[in-house]
Amino acid sequence: MTTQQKIPAVKVDGRTIPPQAIEYEFSRLVRFYSEHMPEEQVRAQAPLLRQRAVEQAIGARLLFDQAARLDLVVTDADVDEKVQEMAEQVGDPSKLKEMLKKQGLDEPAFRAQLKNGLRVDKLIARITEGVADPREEEIRRHFEAHKDEYKREARVQAQHILVKPRNESPQAKFDAIGKINQIRARVAAGGDFGEEAAAHSDCPSGKAAAGSLGWFSRGMMVPAFDEAVFALKVGELSEVIESPFGFHVIYKNDEEKAAEAEFDDVRESVRDFLRHAARGEAVAAYVAELREKASVEIQ
Repeated sequence: MTTQQKIPAVKVDGRTIPPQAIEYEFSRLVRFYSEHMPEEQVRAQAPLLRQRAVEQAIGARLLFDQAARLDLVVTDADVDEKVQEMAEQVGDPSKLKEMLKKQGLDEPAFRAQLKNGLRVDKLIARITEGVADPREEEIRRHFEAHKDEYKREARVQAQHILVKPRNESPQAKFDAIGKINQIRARVAAGGDFGEEAAAHSDCPSGKAAAGSLGWFSRGMMVPAFDEAVFALKVGELSEVIESPFGFHVIYKNDEEKAAEAEFDDVRESVRDFLRHAARGEAVAAYVAELREKASVEIQ
């Protein structure tokens, strides 16, 4: 949820839904749609997604309450399995504990949250158990009707090194420019870009990934960086680029031109999208019934 978008005050049966819950739903929607359509289309739909985030946060609260009323069984073993899964996702149990500490959660509170979430998962599984997967002709028909949404945008793969001025003074800027120019000179003379990034970059990608930013399309980086990287040839080293983050040197690893989507390449993505939509309709109908019986206030 951007700072430009005011988060409404929402109450369900007299209890306030935290703004963070609405932000979480918005982030989930953006992530999902980013996997199925170009970035610019997701941005264009942001106002609609924000409205849906509010509705989904309301629906989530109604489902949590209903799952509690039904007292769906979740065992300690189920919770243990989920804890293990989350620990693997973040790296290891110690990192998970560190993350929880930053969020102000102790282990009993965290396990209680997980138990509630798993109870809702069981409720959703019950609601959607009769929803059929999309048929092959439905998948192909959707693809033919929405080909433009699945076409591959031009994208590049690049590494970069960032040097940030230590403060806003002219001297700090001068020092940062001098440092990035020295780094560029060493790389241009045959130095290893990844090693320089790991040793000197002020971007987290430096130590974590030798400066690699992976694949990205136009508009995903700040304008100065975006313009520079797309103008480079593959295997070319940029001049020093200034952006709001500091000073960069970019190495372009690879590029892919824009291309029309082929059905076989996106079939699974289309199938997942249609399956998600069908299951979503079933859950939405169930939530609508719950909402008719609930008191919902949006201000």
